[in-house]
Amino acid sequence: MSLRRLLLLSLGGTITMVPSAEGGIAPRLGAVELVASVPDLAKVASIEADSPARLPSPSLTPAHLVDVAQRIAAAFAAGVDGAVVIQGTDTIEESAFLLDLLVAGDKPVVVTGAMRGAAAPGADGPANLLAAARVAASDAARGLGTLVVLNDEIHAARFVQKSHTALTSAFTSPMAGPLGLVAEDRVRILVRIDRTPPMAADAGPPAPVALIRWAMGDDGRMLGALSGLGYAGAVIEGMGAGHVPADAVEAVGALAAQMPVVLASRCATGPVFSETYGYPGGEIDLIRRGAIPAGTLSGPKARLLAGLALRRGGGRDATIGAFAHFQ
Repeated sequence: MSLRRLLLLSLGGTITMVPSAEGGIAPRLGAVELVASVPDLAKVASIEADSPARLPSPSLTPAHLVDVAQRIAAAFAAGVDGAVVIQGTDTIEESAFLLDLLVAGDKPVVVTGAMRGAAAPGADGPANLLAAARVAASDAARGLGTLVVLNDEIHAARFVQKSHTALTSAFTSPMAGPLGLVAEDRVRILVRIDRTPPMAADAGPPAPVALIRWAMGDDGRMLGALSGLGYAGAVIEGMGAGHVPADAVEAVGALAAQMPVVLASRCATGPVFSETYGYPGGEIDLIRRGAIPAGTLSGPKARLLAGLALRRGGGRDATIGAFAHFQ
């Protein structure tokens, strides 16, 4: 039986980093070198490798991921069976969610990386890359959208979070748990989810959306400046289930009258409420003033979804429609 065809795209990150003369580690290795460092990949799939970028993940932009999504779509149209995207772990949850939104169809897209540099004792990159390729080449992973595979766990893009700065077990899905795992060289999917409705990749990167994290005593004075800074919308990470101080509600309402404002939570997990707390600054009050609930999405992911909805003149109605799937 012939091997599956996989597209492997490397954007950089810790998995590609080796010690540099300037001190510390920096991204140096490319996709071809990474593939060559894991001989067992040749038993999993026929791999086409490329390196669109060699960047630490904080320097990646949504435009990089739009380009990746278009490359993957073109490869799928040409008969490639799955894709693996390699990048740094700091922004994997955002990159994976963007690809989940922008790559249509049932073929697997898997994002992976490493918590330890390539030259570090116990480097986890090779094992993560091999597990990711197994998932991308698997029939079991079809129809699940973009997945994140690290530490032999398989996570859905909409749920996954980086939850630790150092451990190889840094990635978790506190809302729902991992969808499965790779064990004994087998891809085991234990839970299936509905595919995220895709959005157009050819409409460009997300429009600029501000992300505001609320803290005790903040009166919202910075919100008045956002409309003059070129933002098309804003996401507020409120306290608890989506709350701000009473002193801030007028500022939130005024901003919602100028641009779409999405209400998320600064909590690590759990949905934004819509009909429980009625006090000034509670979610009922903020929704009445025009805020759009983010549902189960985190603030960073809500920011990306809102930005995609607001491309090419999209407004409040487009934003509400985009978030309907996540309520």
